[in-house]
Amino acid sequence: MAAFHPRLESLPSEFGIFPLDGALLLPRGKLPLNIFEARYLALTLDSLAAGRMFGMIQPDPHAAERGGEPGLYKIGCLGRLSSFSETDDGRLLITLSGLVRFTVAAELAPHAGYRRVRGDFSAFASDLEPTRPPIEIERDKILTALRAYFSRRNVEANWDAIRGLSDDSLIVTLAMACPFEPVEKQALLEAPTDSDRAATLLALLQMGAAGPDLPSGHSVS
Repeated sequence: MAAFHPRLESLPSEFGIFPLDGALLLPRGKLPLNIFEARYLALTLDSLAAGRMFGMIQPDPHAAERGGEPGLYKIGCLGRLSSFSETDDGRLLITLSGLVRFTVAAELAPHAGYRRVRGDFSAFASDLEPTRPPIEIERDKILTALRAYFSRRNVEANWDAIRGLSDDSLIVTLAMACPFEPVEKQALLEAPTDSDRAATLLALLQMGAAGPDLPSGHSVS
């Protein structure tokens, strides 16, 4: 199947969102989700019927609540449902492919229990470019810091697969998969450029590698 490369003007101005603490979706990234709550089942099914898109965004503990729901960070990422299956017990197993970041221009009335926003993509039009210039990353430093970071957290990794990633895929995959704190995930999302994200990732890995040993059930491949 050919890659999906929408134009800015073809994106929905209003769409449902899935606020999820600690979940990061980046442009060109793929986020697997296990959908079981009624309102997010409705969100997924509604999205399948209308463009297959919804937004991922993190709750912001410092933002004011809205109607009893947690406040949100101002920036999220619109994704497109790129795979979908249903389990015997009614859950939906989906993959959301990241398209473009958005700024929340306004929160709208909810629909079927899920939240909706009006999104502004204008600051992030470059996310939609189908071909991207090489990014500046310190690959050897990132891999060295990653080994130390994973060792601290007892994370198992498929190093052959990691070494085989392109620079861009390496940064996107590690930023999404590593067990960073929500505020750190948000910093990665909001990095102005790919090179800035790579620098932020390296700093987070180095800081995490210097911290205390932590148990973890994560694996990265």
